Amino acid sequence: MGKKTKWEYFRAIYLRYRKASMAEKTQILEEFCEVCGYNRKYAIAKLNGPFPAPKTPAKRHPRSSQYTSQALSILQAIWEASGYPWSVRLKALLPLWLPWAKKHFAISLPIEQQLLSISARQIDRRLKARKTQLKRRLYGRTKPGTLLKHHIPIKTDSWNVTTAGFTETDLVSHSGNSEKGEFVHSLNLTDIFSTWVEARAVMGKGQIGVLDAMHDIEQSLPFKLLGIDSDNGTEFINYHLKTFCDQRQIQFTRGRPYKKDDNAHIEQKNWTHVRKILGYLRYDSPPALHAINDLYRNELGWMMNLFQPSVKLVKKTRLGSQLKRIYDQPTTPLDRLLASNCADPAKLEKLKRLRAGLDPFKLSQIIEQKLDRIFKLANYRHSPAPPSANTQTDDLSPVE
Repeated sequence: MGKKTKWEYFRAIYLRYRKASMAEKTQILEEFCEVCGYNRKYAIAKLNGPFPAPKTPAKRHPRSSQYTSQALSILQAIWEASGYPWSVRLKALLPLWLPWAKKHFAISLPIEQQLLSISARQIDRRLKARKTQLKRRLYGRTKPGTLLKHHIPIKTDSWNVTTAGFTETDLVSHSGNSEKGEFVHSLNLTDIFSTWVEARAVMGKGQIGVLDAMHDIEQSLPFKLLGIDSDNGTEFINYHLKTFCDQRQIQFTRGRPYKKDDNAHIEQKNWTHVRKILGYLRYDSPPALHAINDLYRNELGWMMNLFQPSVKLVKKTRLGSQLKRIYDQPTTPLDRLLASNCADPAKLEKLKRLRAGLDPFKLSQIIEQKLDRIFKLANYRHSPAPPSANTQTDDLSPVE
């Protein structure tokens, strides 16, 4: 019996008990103890005591919002311009973006203080309505290869590197709804230590095209390439890439077939840096190939590596049936390299000057403009149906 029911029952028998005879009181008392589960002495004291007045709930005054609507609108604008990062990463990038945000929005000192003081939990609450519109889809079309498998060792242990240069790589297909014919793939490579990402578009899965893209990526990296870990696709398991690694003394390893967890770092980057950007459309023309490469080599690479903080998993602890993950502080890949001594100082200095002169809001606008042109080059005959007007595909889960 709940408190409210007990209260109503007590009110009903109270006056009857006070006016009853001794025999009737005994009967009412025993019934009261049995119904409400009270001790006899407690029930006698309650029935013989003064009739208690019902408690009136205290009037709660709603708390005034600590964050103004203007501050929240600016927060949402930064969130959208930065590619919808999750709350912890968004909080980390606010100090980096605010100097540029002041040039685009009227930001007073109180608003700046609100933006810098807002917590990740409050960011989640304030942006919750917007996030409910989002959805995700993932798929892959990698086929395993058998050539040279016995020459390339399998790596199943966790990455515990303390220097830049050890990477994971993968191909992301842009085939749309049809695997027939030749279409564009994105060769994606991420550094385990710094989370630096480089991507290049290649036509088809030819071994020479993948090798040329790997050459281009190697030249663009601000650190020496020390290791490559791939899946078992023939685009990677071939003599061309093995010779490339042997000549440069690059460690070449592979994951187990059908075990995507062996390449968890690059699988996550495939979503945030490729699929989320280009979607699931089919690209199969040279103009689309050149347009995607232009985006990868310039604005998108700068945005992701210079202005987007990422987090790294430090350790996992199990508490009973629950697994607790502990991450480091969100940091941009460039800042991770600057804090270490494992990258080319000349390239790092050039990147620092580049970031100091780039406006991330204008960078975001240019990315959107280039994406509009790329989407027009898609083959819509063999692409998934576009989403309805009231849905939008973005990513908000914690990234690495």
